[in-house]
Amino acid sequence: MELAQDISGPVAVIGDIHGQVAQLDRVLQQLFELPDFENRWIVFIGDLVDRGPDPKAAIDRLLEVRRRHERTTLVCGNHELAMTAALNLVETPDYCDWGGRWMDHYGCGPTFRSYGIDDVGNFQSLADALPADHRDLLSNIPWCVEHPEYFFVHAGLDPAAPFAMQREVLRERDYTLTRPQWLCSKSLTFQEPPRDCDRIVVSGHVRVPQVTYGYKRLLIDTTGGEGGSLSCILLPENQIIHSDPEQGLPPVSMHAKTEPKKKKGWLW
Repeated sequence: MELAQDISGPVAVIGDIHGQVAQLDRVLQQLFELPDFENRWIVFIGDLVDRGPDPKAAIDRLLEVRRRHERTTLVCGNHELAMTAALNLVETPDYCDWGGRWMDHYGCGPTFRSYGIDDVGNFQSLADALPADHRDLLSNIPWCVEHPEYFFVHAGLDPAAPFAMQREVLRERDYTLTRPQWLCSKSLTFQEPPRDCDRIVVSGHVRVPQVTYGYKRLLIDTTGGEGGSLSCILLPENQIIHSDPEQGLPPVSMHAKTEPKKKKGWLW
């Protein structure tokens, strides 16, 4: 399965799902009703699996959306990376120990059970239970998606490294890295992109109480797989769709006291 890595035009970017299919369905219903839906890209920012009630159904739903709407793509989250590597769907060095890490730190129990595997930690049984289209999807998720105005990556970019170098590693998907920071680092989530990055960096990974923006930065994981309102951001309109409007909060700045003059809505 080939997921688009280069896109253009209007976008709807959806925060970390973590098996929360009911919230996702409420967001999708609103997206399907948009007058320009057919021309809009849908980008999932990663972390479909683990923690929440039905990770398998979350992948099923993404595949259903993609069959209905070809302009649908996905960025790899650290939870997909851990699952894919633990199940040997991609080749990673032994020193990475993704199996141990997935079991110890990622809340993977719901993922096993959603595929009908009660023996949490039995990687072979889970691998055998994956439908062919799930295996294909998980094996081919891009680590970033590029747009002329935006750069979609699960955790963020390193402000101290050249953008071109980071972009190359992400596009190549370097599985020899023990813990690729662009997918796994919690600190990068709150960092500005490197100075030579000419786009707004959009990510999830770390739960924030409400959609959060900064200089060339947008954070959209408002549930962390633990309830609350799932957020979807329409770009370039900077409009937020909430799965549960009564719980959804307006966007907030990372630097409310020191922010420069805003441009173009609430991103600059």
